[in-house]
Amino acid sequence: MTELLTVEGLETQFRTREGIVHAVNGVSFSLREGETLGIVGESGCGKSVTVMSILRLIPSPPGKVVAGKAIYQGKDLLKMSDEEIRHIRGAQISMVFQDPMTSFNPVLTIGRQVAEPLEIHMGMSRKQALERAAEMLAMVGIPHAKERLNDYPHQFSGGMRQRVMIAMALVCTPQILIADEPTTALDVTIQAQIIDLVKRLRDELGMAIIWITHDLGIIAGLADRVAVMYGGYIIEMAQVDELYAHPTHPYTIGLLGSLPRMDETGHRRLVSIDGLPPVLLEKPNYCPFAPRCKYAVEHCWHENPPLMSVAPEHQVACWVDTQTGRER
Repeated sequence: MTELLTVEGLETQFRTREGIVHAVNGVSFSLREGETLGIVGESGCGKSVTVMSILRLIPSPPGKVVAGKAIYQGKDLLKMSDEEIRHIRGAQISMVFQDPMTSFNPVLTIGRQVAEPLEIHMGMSRKQALERAAEMLAMVGIPHAKERLNDYPHQFSGGMRQRVMIAMALVCTPQILIADEPTTALDVTIQAQIIDLVKRLRDELGMAIIWITHDLGIIAGLADRVAVMYGGYIIEMAQVDELYAHPTHPYTIGLLGSLPRMDETGHRRLVSIDGLPPVLLEKPNYCPFAPRCKYAVEHCWHENPPLMSVAPEHQVACWVDTQTGRER
């Protein structure tokens, strides 16, 4: 499969009163044509900052991408001019944000907002763009789509707003869709509907997806590969079946152990991960998970492990083999 996007050594920092926050620390990954890549981890691990850095959406100040590359179609997104990146965003790479209510302009109609990318990127007239917007709203399951073009965001339910946000992101048929926790504020029934919708549209349009979430249960039925983040680093990456069958990093094991399972008989206590996420005011020169890890050895406190291959297309950043308890 051809690689659409290659991210290498991405580092993003934020200058605050307390000091410099090292939010993303040397993240590298690739995205292939038609693939769904899940990026998972608890709040504050750097998931959203990673993708917002790629699209140059980090507010500066206080944020700044200080290192790395994001190669798309042979060009580095991080080195493009503001004009060049505007032609990419919304047309070739689109993003669905976590809270659609705060992502829409409350004083503009839905039709105007969904049609706008078509006018900007495709050069359509207002009439043509509105006709295409109505088709897109119908595709994502909005009833009476043409009549609802004149409605405002507050006139839609949360689930319907998220569908409209997806329609707006896909209206120019991008190659890559980035979904930043798009189902977090929705109930489980609507979550399932949105996930089924995205899977159907992915198959119909042939796009690649980066899906960001803290919920490993959602990723199980959606992603092809999974990258687990912690403390601004990717600490494990594998094909989704491999990750669920053979989690290797202690953090991944803890995340999966905290999920209730329907295929188990008897009773099992859910796992909790003791301690708190790291404060990233200093870039750690040791494993950032070491203070919370029951497998930690002396080496973990002196050197941050790189990603190491433990199986085909399965990498983990850990000095300890969690199966044997011995140091690698």
